[in-house]
Amino acid sequence: MRYLALLLLLCGAAWSQKYTGPRPPKHDLPYLKHADNLVPTEASEAKEDAGKKDEITYVIAGAESSAKTPLAAPIFLFVSDKIRPDTLQLFRLESRNGRRELSVSQKKPGRPIHMTVTRLTSDGLYRLEVSDSLENGEYSLSPTDSNQVFCFQVF
Repeated sequence: MRYLALLLLLCGAAWSQKYTGPRPPKHDLPYLKHADNLVPTEASEAKEDAGKKDEITYVIAGAESSAKTPLAAPIFLFVSDKIRPDTLQLFRLESRNGRRELSVSQKKPGRPIHMTVTRLTSDGLYRLEVSDSLENGEYSLSPTDSNQVFCFQVF
């Protein structure tokens, strides 16, 4: 019985440990986590460009993002204020004609890349982890139903 009480006490202490890692300086901006360093993603707005029939292309200026990571399974830290972290979706972008694009249609809807979201603290700090390895290229995190984008590059 004593051992059970001691075990429960130790488990409770382990669960109540506070997060002591780096914290993003700005709210509602995902940061790439590189050990104890944080790299802000490139915040921008995607413009809708009606291309082919029944297709919308979302366009982001610039051929590549200024935020770069060598990690194929990046981790993000995010302090939520206005943007709920569970609404962020990850998409791969195509670089064409000096800009980044994502084309979606009813026949070929944009499929987000799976991520897990973990709450780290009670004051809105979250960890977002990409579940699968990403190929080299351009990517964007975007809240559902918004043209706001947070871009980065895997190299």
